[in-house]
Amino acid sequence: MKNKNPILSREQINKVMSLYSQGKFEEAIVQIKVLNEIYPNVPLLFNLIGACYRQLGQLDGSIKMFKIAVELKPDYAEAFFNLGSVLMENKMIDEAIESYKKAISIQPNYPDAYNNLGNILKNDKEQLDAAIENLEWAIAYNPNFAEAHNNLGLAFSDSGRVIDAIRCFEKAISINSNYDNAYFNLAICLKDIGNKSEFIKNIEKAISLRPDWGDAYYHLCKDFKFEKNNPRVKKMESLLSSRVLGLNDRIGLNFALAHVHEKLDNTKEQFIFLNEANSLRKKELNYVIEKDQKKFSLIKEVFNSPTQLEIKPSPIRPIFIVGMPRSGTSLVHQIIGNHKEVYGAGELTQLTQYIVPLLVKSSSKKGISKKDFRSVRDKYLNFLTSFKSQEVIFLDKMPLNFRHIGFIFSSFPEAKVIHMNRDPMATCWSIYKYYFNGNSYSFNQDDLAQYYLLYKDLMSFWHKKFPNKIFDISYENLTINQEYETRRMLEYCELDWDENCLKFYENKSEVKTTSALQVRQKMYQGSSEVWKKYESYLQTLISGLNYYKS
Repeated sequence: MKNKNPILSREQINKVMSLYSQGKFEEAIVQIKVLNEIYPNVPLLFNLIGACYRQLGQLDGSIKMFKIAVELKPDYAEAFFNLGSVLMENKMIDEAIESYKKAISIQPNYPDAYNNLGNILKNDKEQLDAAIENLEWAIAYNPNFAEAHNNLGLAFSDSGRVIDAIRCFEKAISINSNYDNAYFNLAICLKDIGNKSEFIKNIEKAISLRPDWGDAYYHLCKDFKFEKNNPRVKKMESLLSSRVLGLNDRIGLNFALAHVHEKLDNTKEQFIFLNEANSLRKKELNYVIEKDQKKFSLIKEVFNSPTQLEIKPSPIRPIFIVGMPRSGTSLVHQIIGNHKEVYGAGELTQLTQYIVPLLVKSSSKKGISKKDFRSVRDKYLNFLTSFKSQEVIFLDKMPLNFRHIGFIFSSFPEAKVIHMNRDPMATCWSIYKYYFNGNSYSFNQDDLAQYYLLYKDLMSFWHKKFPNKIFDISYENLTINQEYETRRMLEYCELDWDENCLKFYENKSEVKTTSALQVRQKMYQGSSEVWKKYESYLQTLISGLNYYKS
């Protein structure tokens, strides 16, 4: 029988909280439901049961309970925060953002809410400024909030403010000397600016704190040579024998050991680990080439009749460096980016973000209008202004923008497109041996060969649609005749000669690619011949490319 005026006691609350803190979530739920019968419509109970459901992985039930809690108590900041967290886990990003904002509006001095909101926003390149602002508020309310310093560092890094990022990671470490993620992120930033010794120091610290961290081993082994019988190599091999090792760590360790054996000239062992790494990664991604075949076909269909905008010239002029990954785009970025009139912005994902929705629209037979192209133009140019650079010529070195050349010339008639050509086998071998976050086609030799042929076919299509507008340059020719090829590129880009372009290795800009340390070195030749050493292991790739028949 329900009490007429029931009042939930502190003792009853503590009993349920004790069960929760002990990890007895199902038992806590039973007790809370009993209390709900006696004390209906108590927001705290719905908040607690929502937290229990979340711990049990029952996200839909958790969301339902938190929503009831905030309906009963509209100024319940903690419940809005909890709701935001579980919505984020459930990939309901926009709703999560609104929940965190609501929590902050109720309780302005809420550092955890600012941190979580900033952490979401930093995943959207267009909202990096808002992410930074929220993370700075989190730190303002809690100066010793190590996680917020780390997240702010990531946001700064994505904004191209590498020195600020390094400062944030160092601050996070000063607060928590065992913060493995901060050491890892600091190491990657240091590698991106070419500081190899400090990179190694911090990545090794990250590994000491998390000894089975596959990604950390991968980054270390990719850029550091181990001597034969190094105990760390034995350690990595022993970790792979563990049944409890997670898939991501297993993939990273296999790629790491492949790099180790490559440098030790143990080709057989190299390919044992490399093939296993790629096989695991392909299974993880569940990639099928048909998806990209349809995408490329759709792109060609959209641009059978290219659209040309009538535009007002912009003071900002983009230069796009495109091609397959590992074709030399980073090298060209460093060369042209060292010109006094150019800002090297690195690999920007914005253009793809703006274009993908239009391709989806086109696939539904709605078509792409001039208004759509103008929207791409306005959004992209507006984004470039966020760099607050004195230079007005921007380099965008996203290799896979080769897919979007039609959008580029339709939306930016004044743009320049430099297309990197490299020997097909040199390119594909270099792709196959690296662990990419994207490039899902790259983890199987047959997929890789088919994707490369799609790329070549699409580039041929663009050359026909936009004759004499794309500047092709051979990576091999560039390494042999550096000054001649550099002069040709600058002339195409309508840039005066600048001797600094020959000293590209002195370019201090951040390089977020697998070749971050390589491009800090002087030009060298012969890299396009290295694959021949592994020819017997690459027969599927050779056959798929029709390499010796082309």
